[in-house]
Amino acid sequence: MTAVEKVDLIVDPGEIVGLLGPNGAGKSTTLHMLLGLITPDSGNIRMFGLELARHRTEVLSRINFAASYVDLPGVLHVREVLDAFARLYGVRHPKTRVEEVVELLDLGRLRRRRVMELSSGQRTRVQLAKALLNEPSLLILDEPTASLDPDAGDRIRNLLVRVARESGRAMLITSHNMREVERMCDRIHFMSEGRIVAGGSPAELTDVYGAVDLEEVFLKVARS
Repeated sequence: MTAVEKVDLIVDPGEIVGLLGPNGAGKSTTLHMLLGLITPDSGNIRMFGLELARHRTEVLSRINFAASYVDLPGVLHVREVLDAFARLYGVRHPKTRVEEVVELLDLGRLRRRRVMELSSGQRTRVQLAKALLNEPSLLILDEPTASLDPDAGDRIRNLLVRVARESGRAMLITSHNMREVERMCDRIHFMSEGRIVAGGSPAELTDVYGAVDLEEVFLKVARS
């Protein structure tokens, strides 16, 4: 059985691209291939002009990933977690960079709390801080605001858009929150049964499918 077939993705600097589709469409498999966790049977993955298979260390050092379902070491304090990952990523001036992401994600009051003591929303913010430590050229986000309340989710969406625009950081996002995707993404790719079946800007997709919004597009793609 083929999990993903003939997927062609391009994410330009400063662009936010959504990868959408129903459960089992192949989104997670695609992300795992981009992160080097799965090796494709055919085709190749090129990032920053380099083939991942031949330049694995160099490519992976320029990307990062965050997802609310990935656990961080629960017994460590937030500051300890960020310090450890900054050194793991080989960040220059790690203490300074940790302070920068702590301020960016408003984690100052949490830095001395253990990860296991945090709410799911607070852990999501720590995950994002961890993912931004190495100032990645490509940031891959799987359901980045799934566990956040509406206010926190709105703040994080605004932050991510600002980071992409101001730093030229590319972002690839999966989400089942269609309003979030419609608001954040420059372009969207819909997957179904391992293939990309539609793509374009939110406005283009709603026009092509004769839909009132992106949620209706999603339903039409998922049920076709």
